[in-house]
Amino acid sequence: MDMSEMFQVFRKEVEWAGRKLVLETGKIARQADGAVLATYGGTTVLATVVFEKRPKPGLDFFPLTVNYQEKAFAAGKIPGGFFKREGRPSEKEVLTSRLIDRPIRPLFHESFRNETLVVITTLAHDMENDPDIVSLVATSAALTISGVPFMGPIGAARVAYIDGKYIINPTLEETEKSVLDLVVAGTTEGVLMVESEAKELSEEVMLTGVMEGHRSFQPVIEAIIQLAEHCAKEPLPLTDPSEASATVAATLKAEMRGKLTEAYGETQKLARQAKVGEVKSEAKKLFEGKDAELAVFGEQFGNLEADVVRTAILDTGKRIDGRDTRTVRPIVAEVGLLPRAHGSSLFTRGETQALVVATLGTGQDEQIIDALEGEYREHFMMHYNMPPYAVGEVRRMGSPGRREIGHGKLAWRAIRPLLPSKDKFPYTIRVVSEITESNGSSSMASVCGGSLSLMDAGVPLERPVAGIAMGLIKEGERFAVLSDILGDEDHLGDMDFKVAGSERGITALQMDIKITSITEEIMKVALAQARDGRLHILGEMAKGLGGARDGVSQNAPRITQFTIPKDKIREVIGTGGKVIREITETTGTKIDIEDDGTIKVAAVDAKAGQAAIDWIKGIVAEPEVGVVYNGKVVKTVEFGAFVNFLGARDGLVHISELAPRRVAKVTDVIKEGDQVKVKVLGVDDRGKVRLSMKAVDQETGEDISQKQREEQAAAPAAGE
Repeated sequence: MDMSEMFQVFRKEVEWAGRKLVLETGKIARQADGAVLATYGGTTVLATVVFEKRPKPGLDFFPLTVNYQEKAFAAGKIPGGFFKREGRPSEKEVLTSRLIDRPIRPLFHESFRNETLVVITTLAHDMENDPDIVSLVATSAALTISGVPFMGPIGAARVAYIDGKYIINPTLEETEKSVLDLVVAGTTEGVLMVESEAKELSEEVMLTGVMEGHRSFQPVIEAIIQLAEHCAKEPLPLTDPSEASATVAATLKAEMRGKLTEAYGETQKLARQAKVGEVKSEAKKLFEGKDAELAVFGEQFGNLEADVVRTAILDTGKRIDGRDTRTVRPIVAEVGLLPRAHGSSLFTRGETQALVVATLGTGQDEQIIDALEGEYREHFMMHYNMPPYAVGEVRRMGSPGRREIGHGKLAWRAIRPLLPSKDKFPYTIRVVSEITESNGSSSMASVCGGSLSLMDAGVPLERPVAGIAMGLIKEGERFAVLSDILGDEDHLGDMDFKVAGSERGITALQMDIKITSITEEIMKVALAQARDGRLHILGEMAKGLGGARDGVSQNAPRITQFTIPKDKIREVIGTGGKVIREITETTGTKIDIEDDGTIKVAAVDAKAGQAAIDWIKGIVAEPEVGVVYNGKVVKTVEFGAFVNFLGARDGLVHISELAPRRVAKVTDVIKEGDQVKVKVLGVDDRGKVRLSMKAVDQETGEDISQKQREEQAAAPAAGE
C-alpha cells in the first residue's frame, strides 16, 4: 500500500533561533486524540493527548496528568542497573513533567472536568538541544489539535545570558557558560510560567530575560495555529453551567456570605479553618435532599470563599491574617539546634516552619546521575520533605512526590550559585529541609533555613540567601501584589511568584500564573516588592547567624587535599586496591583519589587524618641518600635482608650493613616482620636501593657516624 494512502500527514516547519523546528502529525500514535512529533535541531519528542469524553460525576477538580519520559535509546544508550530497562522516573523527568503541567493547566476551560492524560516521550537527543523546551512546544501543539477545550496554544523558550547578551534556546554547552538559565512559557498575550537559576542578577536583567523569551516564541505559536487550521479536531462541546449551579451560587451568596466573611476574619490558621468548616457544614444543610445542588455545592462554596478573600484585599488592602499587602510575617531564625548534626537551623516565619540540616561528606558520597547527556556526579543535594503533621492532617505517607522533588530543586537552584567551588571546598554537601509547619511558601523557608544550616556547618557561602513568595489578586484592571503569601492566598489567588537571592541579586525565580497571562507591569511591581521583602528577611536571618562559622563543624570530617604525581597513583592504590584499603582500614579515614593525582583525605580525628597523609606521602616519596626511614623486614636471604620502606618501596640491607660487627648469619640479627630503621646509602641506575641498619641507632633513629660504628665494632673485642 502506498504511504500516502496509509497516512494523512500534516507538517509545519519554522526557523526558530537559528534552528529548524518541525511539527508533524498524522503518522504516529493515530489513536490518541492529539499526537505531534516535534523535532528541533536533532532532538525529537512525541507528545500525545488523550481525554475521557465524559466527566466522572461529582468531580470538583480537573484530573490532568502529565508524564514526560526519556528513553535511553534516544541517546544511543542501554539503561544501567540489573533489569536494563527504564525504571521509576528520574528527577529530570519529574521536573520536566511539572514544567509542562504548570503553564498548560490554567488554559483548560474552567468547566472541563474530563480526565486527561498527556504523555511526552524523548525519542532522540542531539546533545545540544534540551528536550524540555521541545516537549513544551509539542504538548501545546498536541493539545491544540486534540479537540480538548484548551485556550492556547502556548510557546516556550530557554534564555541564557552570556557577556551581557541574551541567547534564545542556547545549546547545552552555552547553558554551562551562562549566568542565567531561564525557561519562560506563555501565550501571545503574556507570560504563564517562569523557572530559572541565576548568578545574583538584578531584577531588571531577569525581567528583560523573561520578556525576551516571550517575544522569541511568538513565531512558534503562529506555526501551531497554522498546523491546527489544517488538522485540528472539532472542539468538545461544553455544557453550560447547570441551573443547579446558579441556584446554589445565588443561595450561598445571599445566606452565607456574611458568616463566611466573619469566619475569614480569624487570623490564626487552624482556628480559621475550623470556623470556615462550621460555615460550610451549615451551608450544606440548606441543600439537604437536593442531589443536583449537592453535586455542585463544593465547587460553588469554593467560589464564594475566593470572592470573599479577594474582594476584601482589593477593597481594604487587608489580608486574611490582618497584614497589609507588603508586610512579611514575624521571623525567628535559630541555628545549632541538633548537637550531632554538622549544621542545623530552625527557620520560622509566621505559621511556616522549616527544620533544616546540613551534612558534609566526601567524594564517596557524591550522587551519581545517569542522564541522557551522560553520567555525571553531583556534590550538592537539597532534599525537601513535608509530612502530614505540618498542616495538621492525617494521611498515608510515602516516597517523595512531584511537589517535594520540585520544591527541593527550587531551593537547590537558589542556594547553589553562592556555594564555594569544589576545588576550594572539597566536600559533598547534603541539605535536608523537614517542614514542621506550613502555611505558605515552605520552599522559600527551606531556602532561608538551608542557607543558615550551611553557614552553621562552616560552609563558606559567599553571601546568605533568602527567598520570598509573592501573590496576586487581579480583577479587571485592579490588582494587588501580596508579599509573603499564606496557603489560602496561594490557593485563592492568581499567581505564585517565588524569588530567592542574596543582597546583591536574584539566584532563583519561579512563577506560576492561574489566569490566562500576566503583564510586564505586574511582574515589575512584584519583583521590586519581592526585593524589599528579601532584604528584610536577610536582616532577620542575620540575627540568628550573619555569616559562615570559622572552619567546618567539629562533627564533620576534615578534608585535606594535596597532589601526587599521576604515575604514583597505582602505588597508592595497590594491586586490587590492597594498599588504599589497608590505609583506610588502619587509620579509619576516607580517601578519594582523582585521575589527575588529587588526593583528598577525610577524617574526624586529626591524628588519624595526618597518619593517612604521612602514609601516602611516604609511598610516593623518592628515597633520598643519607636519610633515615622506618621500615619492615619482608624477606631474609643468605646475603642480607629486604626491607620495605616508603610504602611499596623495597631496599636491600647487605649482611655487612646489618650491625657494626661481623654477622655470621642474617637471622642472628633480624627476622621477617621486624620493624627496623634504615639509612639510604645509594640508588643504582636500575632504581635498586642500598640500605644500612648499622648506620642508624635502632633505639633513637639517629644517624651514627663512621667513627662511632668502628668504636661499637671494637668494643666486644676489647671486652674479651
